[in-house]
Amino acid sequence: MLNNFEFMLPTTVRCGRGIHREVGKELAARGKKRVLLVTDKGLAAAGIVDKITAALAENGYPEVDIFDEVEPNPRDTTVHRGYARAREKGTDALVAVGGGSSMDTAKAIGVLLANGGVIKDYEGLGKVSIEIPTLIALPTTVGTGSEVTFWAVIKDTKENYKMSVGSPLIAPKLALLDPDLLDTLPPAIIAATGMDALTHAIEGYTATVAGPVTDACGLYAIEMIAKNLLPAVYAGDPDAKENMLVASMIAGICFGNSDIGGCHCVSEALGSLYDTPHGIANAVMLPYIMEYNRLANTAKFARVAAALSVRAENMSEWEAARAAVECVKRLNEDLAIPKLREIGVKTEDLDELAMRSATNVSVDSNTRKVGKEEFLAMFRKAMED
Repeated sequence: MLNNFEFMLPTTVRCGRGIHREVGKELAARGKKRVLLVTDKGLAAAGIVDKITAALAENGYPEVDIFDEVEPNPRDTTVHRGYARAREKGTDALVAVGGGSSMDTAKAIGVLLANGGVIKDYEGLGKVSIEIPTLIALPTTVGTGSEVTFWAVIKDTKENYKMSVGSPLIAPKLALLDPDLLDTLPPAIIAATGMDALTHAIEGYTATVAGPVTDACGLYAIEMIAKNLLPAVYAGDPDAKENMLVASMIAGICFGNSDIGGCHCVSEALGSLYDTPHGIANAVMLPYIMEYNRLANTAKFARVAAALSVRAENMSEWEAARAAVECVKRLNEDLAIPKLREIGVKTEDLDELAMRSATNVSVDSNTRKVGKEEFLAMFRKAMED
């Protein structure tokens, strides 16, 4: 039997080469006057921001304020600085350029522009009461899917953990997916963010709250990623990179309407304690979470194996579910994803990491019931491998 389900996509998606040039037209059509462009210094140095500002200038926005202070695992202090800048400038529209960090920061700035206060006030689901100003998102990685989700994940610097702010009122109005913005994306970032997208698809598909629409999106995203991630990384294949951009978006639709699970619980713990890049943290732990979860829903993990193209005709569901786990392990090796011990994790911190994982907001959506002791066992196994 199917779960009762609800599906929502507040964001319009447009995809095509050169479509970033439409950003100014889209803002003008909505009557916007003062734009804050939210990004990071790396994209500014790479010339990506110049492409966006040129497109804005061509359509009546010659003076765009740029907030380029976004860091990986964005902080509440960064959000508050961006909010102060936006309020000072009278911002009525936001343009987010980058990965999930830029998009989540822009969403959070928008929350404060519309609702006031501090971002901590809106932790959880449904705390936002007023819709944020128009936000247009232009992803420059192939991983987060944040351009189509109504969640922002922000680090609480006082309590040193990642908090989630969720509401349909914070979703981007428009996502412009332009493969041309991936031209300068390094292979290592494609690998890490691509594994992030794969994690979104697998967790969204196998979460306890998944529904038929998210199932369809999850399986298709897994299939696309399996076919395109290695060519995008090692051949720089432009078609493969474009397919990864679309797959990331579809995976975002999947988990944004379903939920994430144990892998994100542990990756957000790693990100809060060690500032580990989100995609790397997900990739490192995904095989261990899958190995634990496959026992609870073997049929779904067997379908994951089929989407990964590793299920042979003579395989039982049990064997296929195991093949899915092994496939992800091999993919990590092929992509040179580091081991847990290689990203600086300390044995003495494992108990703290397990505790943080077990108290994550998404822990109840994990395929199989999981708590601190189970997370601790997974961390220990990952440290040994």
